[in-house]
Amino acid sequence: MLSIVLSIVGGLVLLAVGGELLVRGAVGIAKKLGLSNLVTGLVIVGAATSMPEMVASVQAAFAGSPEIAWGNIAGSNIANSLLILGATALIAPIVLTGMGRRDAVVGVIVSVLLLGLAISQIGAVWVGIVLIALLAAYLYWRYNHPRGADEDEGEEGVQSLPLAIVLGAAGVGVLVFGGSLLVGGAIELATIAGLSETVIGLTIVAIGTSLPELAASAVAAFRGKPGLAVGNVLGSNIFNILLIGGATMALAPLPVPTTMIAYDLPFTLAVAVMLWVLLSYRHQIGRGLGVALLAVFAANTAFLLLS
Repeated sequence: MLSIVLSIVGGLVLLAVGGELLVRGAVGIAKKLGLSNLVTGLVIVGAATSMPEMVASVQAAFAGSPEIAWGNIAGSNIANSLLILGATALIAPIVLTGMGRRDAVVGVIVSVLLLGLAISQIGAVWVGIVLIALLAAYLYWRYNHPRGADEDEGEEGVQSLPLAIVLGAAGVGVLVFGGSLLVGGAIELATIAGLSETVIGLTIVAIGTSLPELAASAVAAFRGKPGLAVGNVLGSNIFNILLIGGATMALAPLPVPTTMIAYDLPFTLAVAVMLWVLLSYRHQIGRGLGVALLAVFAANTAFLLLS
C-alpha cells in the first residue's frame, strides 16, 4: 500500500513540474512562430497533455480492456470540461472574449461521432484511420483559418526557440512519466476496491490522465494566459476522440462498449454542448461558475462510483 501511495504522490508532483515546463515552452514557441495562445493550446499543449490518455487507452486496448480504453477517452473529456475549467476558474477567472467557439462546435461534432460509433458497434482498423485523418484535416483547417478573437498574446516567454522546444519536450516527458505513475497507483487502488473496468476508465484513469491538462491550464491561468488554458481543454477533447480513439481503434479494432451508450457517452455529448454554450454566450468563466462546474463533476463521479 505504501508503494501505491508513493506512486500517486510522486505522479502528482511530476505533473505539477511538467505542467510548468510545458506552458513555458509553449508560450515561447507561440511567440517565435507567431501563433496565438489559443492555437498553441489547441495544438501543441492539447496534443502534448493528451499523451497520458494515449498511453493508458492503447495499453488498455492491447490488454483486452476496451472498457478502460474508451472509458478513459470519454471520462477525460468530461474531466477536461468540468474539473479542469472549474479548477482553473477558481485560480483566476477565465476571460473568454469569443475565443474557441468554432473549436467547441468541432468538439460537439466529434462527441456525436463517438456516440454514433458506439451505437453502430463498428470495430475496424479503417475506422481508426478515418478518425486520425479527420484530426489532420481539422488541424490543417484550424491553422489556416485563425480569427482575431483567438488572439491572446502577452508576455515575452522564452526568447530562444530551441530552448522553448527543449522546455516543452521536457515538460511532455515529465507529464507522461508522472501520469503513468499516478494512473498505475490509481488502478491498483481501484482494483482493490473492486470497481468495474468501465468505472475505472471513466473515473480513476480519466482523472489521473487529465491531470496534465489540469496542471498546464492552471499554470496558464496563473500566468494570465486564458487562451492557452481554454485551447488546452478544447484541443485535448478533440485529440482524445480523434487521435486517441483513432489510435485505439486502429491498433486494437474493438467496438466501443455498448455499456457506455445509455449514460456515459450522452453525458459526454451534453458536456460538449455545455462548453459550446459557455464559449458562445458568456464573457468569462468566473469563480462562481467554476464552483458549479466542479459540483457537477463531483456529482457525476459520485454517481458512477456508487451506481
